Amino acid sequence: MTQSNPLLLPPAPALIEANVTAALAEDVGDGDITARLIAADSRASGRVITREAGVLCGRAWVEETFRQVDSDMSLDWRVADGDVLEPDTVLFHFEGPARSLLTAERCALNFLQLLSGTATTCARYASLVADTGVRLLDTRKTIPGLRVAQKYAVSCGGCHNHRIGLFDAFLIKENHIAACGGIAAAVTRAREIAPGKPAEVEVENLEELKQALQAGADRVMLDNFSLEDMRTAVATTAGRAELEASGNVTETTLRPIAETGVDFISIGALTKDCKALDLSMRLL
Repeated sequence: MTQSNPLLLPPAPALIEANVTAALAEDVGDGDITARLIAADSRASGRVITREAGVLCGRAWVEETFRQVDSDMSLDWRVADGDVLEPDTVLFHFEGPARSLLTAERCALNFLQLLSGTATTCARYASLVADTGVRLLDTRKTIPGLRVAQKYAVSCGGCHNHRIGLFDAFLIKENHIAACGGIAAAVTRAREIAPGKPAEVEVENLEELKQALQAGADRVMLDNFSLEDMRTAVATTAGRAELEASGNVTETTLRPIAETGVDFISIGALTKDCKALDLSMRLL
């Protein structure tokens, strides 16, 4: 079931275009009345910097924002997605009609600070277990409408993507199991519905782990297992399926979990608890 960062390249242009179109619609509405204070023929230039350390992500969204607002604007990037940033690093220079630059500013920076913040959070978590071999996974706990954008940011930060949504892999949880009549029945049904899709089963104890292994699950999610039970699960599984730890994962608990020998650790905080990177746009 391993999914090894399928989003290392930015998402499709059509998706980025849709993200930006929606963002500009809610921000600009029927026109930027404050920008109209500036003479229509006025031009300006400037730069965007980061006020704090982090990892960059979101160039394509910035470029699309400026393009949609006014194609008569130019950007000169000094960094790339995935680059590690120090405070006061210049991210890019810009030049164009002053009205348009100021109209595009907030939308462009919103994308850049959110996605860079997500990448920065991921890089911090990844650094804590860099020598263990475990892979850290995101979840579906993302900002609505920005699922793929945030998952791209996760990969820029050195972590990995779980399934993108409800369509590309099975994740059979407690209620699915109950409704299907058991783990074996649920896995069997999954193979019938979509034989090419990975099937993962969430289990709450070692007995359910044995059932999932017997059913032929591709991956088993160990939900809120103790460290001792995780180590037992690794020994019991002996490579027959991938093991993913989930639940109560923090920066404090992360490394002890990694050292149990599980293959993956899924962490909702990678995308739902991230802090936006502090950026500043300055006219010169």
